[in-house]
Amino acid sequence: MAGRIPNDFIDDLIARSDIVDIIDSRVKLKKAGRNYQACCPFHNEKTPSFSVSQEKQFYYCFGCGAKGNVISFIMDYDRLDFVEAIEDLAGQYGLEVPREQGKAGANPKPDKNEREQDYQLMEQVAQFFEHQLKHHENADKVINYLKNRGLTGQVVKHWGIGYAPSEWDGVTSKFGIKPEQIKRLIDLKLINENDNKRRYDFFRNRVMFPIRDKRGRVVAFGGRIIDEDGPKYLNSPETRLFHKGYELYGLYQTRQANRQLSRVLVVEGYMDVVALSQFEINYAVAALGTATTPEHIQMLFKSTSEVVCCYDGDRAGRDAAWRALENALAFLQDGKVMKFLFLPDGEDPDSMVRKIGKDAFEALMAKAKPLSSFFFDNLTDKHPVDSIEGKAALKAQAIPLIDNIVGENQRGLMHAQLKRVCGEGDGHDYSNDVKKANQQRKIKKMDYAEPQQLSLSPVRMMIRLLLESPSLATEVKLADPSMLNPRMIKGLPMLLEIHQYCQKSPSANTAQVFEAFREHRHIAHLSQLFMSPIENKIDLSAEYVACFKTLVKWQVEARLDSLMAKQSMQPLSQSETEELTLLLKESDR
Repeated sequence: MAGRIPNDFIDDLIARSDIVDIIDSRVKLKKAGRNYQACCPFHNEKTPSFSVSQEKQFYYCFGCGAKGNVISFIMDYDRLDFVEAIEDLAGQYGLEVPREQGKAGANPKPDKNEREQDYQLMEQVAQFFEHQLKHHENADKVINYLKNRGLTGQVVKHWGIGYAPSEWDGVTSKFGIKPEQIKRLIDLKLINENDNKRRYDFFRNRVMFPIRDKRGRVVAFGGRIIDEDGPKYLNSPETRLFHKGYELYGLYQTRQANRQLSRVLVVEGYMDVVALSQFEINYAVAALGTATTPEHIQMLFKSTSEVVCCYDGDRAGRDAAWRALENALAFLQDGKVMKFLFLPDGEDPDSMVRKIGKDAFEALMAKAKPLSSFFFDNLTDKHPVDSIEGKAALKAQAIPLIDNIVGENQRGLMHAQLKRVCGEGDGHDYSNDVKKANQQRKIKKMDYAEPQQLSLSPVRMMIRLLLESPSLATEVKLADPSMLNPRMIKGLPMLLEIHQYCQKSPSANTAQVFEAFREHRHIAHLSQLFMSPIENKIDLSAEYVACFKTLVKWQVEARLDSLMAKQSMQPLSQSETEELTLLLKESDR
């Protein structure tokens, strides 16, 4: 296991960064009073509602609710995971990302220098293949093959398509001069070594497609045969850089071409992705020699709300579609859509788009079969519902699958449809309607055009003030919430956690506080609380002390009530009597 990134480094990285510079390099910001604003990059809008505070190093969208610090923004905008965002931001400042020592006996991952050398080598090999496409003695034959497939020179260059030489040692002789280089080539599966220590290139005499990860780094290759001798497609085996179940060919290019992805098309081959892009359908990706995995689905739904899976209409294609459906259920939230497009026999996306053109192909996608329809069509083919036994078998297979759907509305509608398919009334759950109606009477409609006006109790206000100015925890020593009893004051444990963090990190800013509580179970509430406005003229320290005094008063009153109630039931101890006398004197003042 790789060690975790130290919190101190993350805090230092946030303190070193300027969120305005980072966001402005991606989304053009304009000064608006004390803050900066722009149209939100996370949803479509015409009037700017995306606000960035340089003072707080925090952003918030009043339209869609997107919020966070510089790391959150890089994760959401560049679609990176947490570690990748840290590495990306650190790289901008020339910093090495440290790792805490992992568990004893664990196999450490290569250090950053080793990984960088891996990525550099893969990029160099990709450039080597591109060079060979133009300069190898077989170049004319390969270029003619690509032309016959209908690819232009522009699209070939855009995708970095190359040629692996037919010689046994093309890559080996170019990059395997030193023993450590040979070992790296073997580790990255660019060359093989047999039992007799003979080395030879893994890819030979193939059209080469570099596979890039979501940060654009070459991590593997796919090779397409030219002469029909051997497997049609050959993919890199798994390496320390490449795990095929976690990568999608074309996803990096798709994200680069589309800042707002309304749809992603999943196809089966590299050539399909490339050909579709030539027809300006630049939102296609392909799985890499494997079925569409749960990790693929999760990545796709992070990028878009609609996924269309395109398969052959034969049995193999429908089986592949069913596996994708099963893997998608656990990520099928309300608002996420999955569809299935089955092409006629003998057609693939490459041939189909060339035959009917972009508009007609996109019209086919618009009419693709929804997941729900494919689900029930497939199950009723296997389990006809014209008998009790068929209905029982259908329900036995369908119910566990439907229960995997995370979206409450989608799950409920699928269960209702199952009832209709089995002839159990109209399938509608009327009792659920009553329950929802009762809940809606209690829900106040929220206006997201402006910050929500929360009712701020003294505890909430103290939390809000600490989020606004973390230094209050050390500057106002009189107001120490650790003196209070958490059992007597609702919400005090959360205040104590934040106060303790601010005391330990006296120079922290708002962004660092939120980073420290990123995984906290109440982070959504903290984020909403932070957007509750504070009057510009308010004295933060005085307000903080006033709230603390109110809490002290509440605690005294609560303890007084408790002792007096106990006294009415049984005699108090000597210490309790003394405490009660003291509290009564305090309350009379």
